[in-house]
Amino acid sequence: MTDKNTLQSTVGFSERTIAGFALTLSGFIGFMGIITAEVLYPNYSTQQDISDLGSTRPPNPVSFEPSATIFNTTMLVTGLLVILSAYLLYRVADRRGFPLALAVFGFGAFGVGVFPGNVTPWHGLFAMLTFFAGGITVVLSSRVVPRPFSFLCGLFGGVSLVVLLSVLFYGIVVGGPSPLQFLSAGGIERWVVYPLIIWLPAFGGYLLAAADESAGRPAS
Repeated sequence: MTDKNTLQSTVGFSERTIAGFALTLSGFIGFMGIITAEVLYPNYSTQQDISDLGSTRPPNPVSFEPSATIFNTTMLVTGLLVILSAYLLYRVADRRGFPLALAVFGFGAFGVGVFPGNVTPWHGLFAMLTFFAGGITVVLSSRVVPRPFSFLCGLFGGVSLVVLLSVLFYGIVVGGPSPLQFLSAGGIERWVVYPLIIWLPAFGGYLLAAADESAGRPAS
């Protein structure tokens, strides 16, 4: 009996089903956790960085409870669920590049929770890892799903990467403000992050439906 069959016989669900459930749950936790931390953060504005919910950056870092604990825990749980999904998909995937990228995405999110904004340079490094790996993962997912869902995956990942790269290009190469500066730092970051969070339950739902169909049951 193979490891795959052993897992399915033990828990009653396939790797694809569990991965889809975990990704859907990770998107829900990530989105609702951020919203909850925002509500409980005194005078918080969406013009601020999302990571300010965990802690602002030095030299005078500030954090507020329970927002900091909620945000950091949200990133830890979200990252772990994504890593779990990546492992399960790696076991059954024909193309291994996508689950490997997904694992790096989850690892980056987990690192953001471990190292809040006041922990430099690690927080910034893990945040950038999350942004880049997340965008690449979502773009790669367009190669493993049918149309028209593949178009949405390409759109979500493409928007996230284009916004991120444009800001880096203007900041490093041009040495001036990005044309998106009117959105503020928090608005720009949300254009990078939210397409990735939206993709998590979307792709998770696809996996759940695909697993249901492969088991010979119509998706409801």
